[in-house]
Amino acid sequence: MSQVSEMNKMANKRLSLAKNPEAQKRGKFGDASRPNKQFYQMIEEYRETLEKVPMSLSDPVKPHRICVCVRKRPLNKKELAKKEIDVVTIPGNGALLLHEPKQKVDLTKYLENQTFHFDYSFDEDATNDLVYRFTAKPLVKTIFEGGMATCFAYGQTGSGKTHTMGGDFSGKSQNSSKGIYALAAQDVFTLLRQKRYADMDLCPYVTFFEIYNGKVFDLLNKKAKLRVLEDEKQQVNVVGLQEVPVSSVDDVIKMIERGSACRTSGQTFANASSSRSHAVLQVILRRRNFLHGKFSLVDLAGNERGTDVSSNDRHTIVETAEINRSLLALKECIRSLGQNSEHIPFRMSKLTQVLRDSFIGENSRTCMIAMISPGMNSCEYTLNTLRYSVLPAFEAISQVSEMEERFYEELKVCSFLCFLRFV
Repeated sequence: MSQVSEMNKMANKRLSLAKNPEAQKRGKFGDASRPNKQFYQMIEEYRETLEKVPMSLSDPVKPHRICVCVRKRPLNKKELAKKEIDVVTIPGNGALLLHEPKQKVDLTKYLENQTFHFDYSFDEDATNDLVYRFTAKPLVKTIFEGGMATCFAYGQTGSGKTHTMGGDFSGKSQNSSKGIYALAAQDVFTLLRQKRYADMDLCPYVTFFEIYNGKVFDLLNKKAKLRVLEDEKQQVNVVGLQEVPVSSVDDVIKMIERGSACRTSGQTFANASSSRSHAVLQVILRRRNFLHGKFSLVDLAGNERGTDVSSNDRHTIVETAEINRSLLALKECIRSLGQNSEHIPFRMSKLTQVLRDSFIGENSRTCMIAMISPGMNSCEYTLNTLRYSVLPAFEAISQVSEMEERFYEELKVCSFLCFLRFV
């Protein structure tokens, strides 16, 4: 009886396809004419075997001194127009699968399905509110307890870092209220109104600066160039940095939009208007003019490879080398933190030097959000981001990966060759 039923189903399916040639053309997994159709089908078949458990606002938040998360953005309009394949799957429970397309010597195509584990993993449907709840929100209370908190957004150019930290963008207009910057500020003012903290006479301030080519500029003071000095107590001071007093979330949003408007950007292989500097928004609590707590929210510049900039001018190559040097320095600091090392190499770059007080002290907490692009053309960059982000979470690792060292050497060679060309 079941065999007859199955035969009827197959007959009905053939009849349906005969009546609808377009459905026949699309096949089981959509448009049969799409590029890399074989890889697409293999990925979709693999996904059918997985059980997905997406994160929700009701999930419990676990306490971490160092929290490493990953967020996958959806395919953008350009990628959808090219029918690009989505090679990243987030099954949930902190896991991420990268379906790396490969080809054997005999041209046989296959997938290398690599699994990465994080404290939290967010799929393409996750909102900024959801990401904030598990990343920056648990750190807000730290600054009320006299501690230092830091939240980084790291990833390839165009992976969604500025959207996550700064808010929704539509062309040049920005809705800053939807980003982690503003969501953290909102929670700060909510806690300031609570009786236990209202009696402490805490005063909130905001600073917003960028680090570009190893130099620091004040985004709230006409991009004034600032000096970074270390005093006899080994305290790092950014001389001349304006601390603007704020009394509401709206005040903070105005500061965010004002600073974001003059942040350094440039054209890269992946983005026509890419952030080429590290932007640091700090929410500072002072008590009787003394520092009580500080929350540093960092939108890092997009990471590039030397081969992606080898045809550009010397300025772009040097700029890219400096960005990646500071990102490697940041990774080493986080790795040292994870190992509870006595020595944290914060002097390796201006970025880590400026954020020194975020890396020291028992009451300091750090969160890194790795942003990844899901398209097949971004597969190598995604893999580099995942390796960068996963490595600091494990104590056993004592060196920067061989790939990163080779990559940095490549940048130095490109810089030298370009220097000879322009001399």
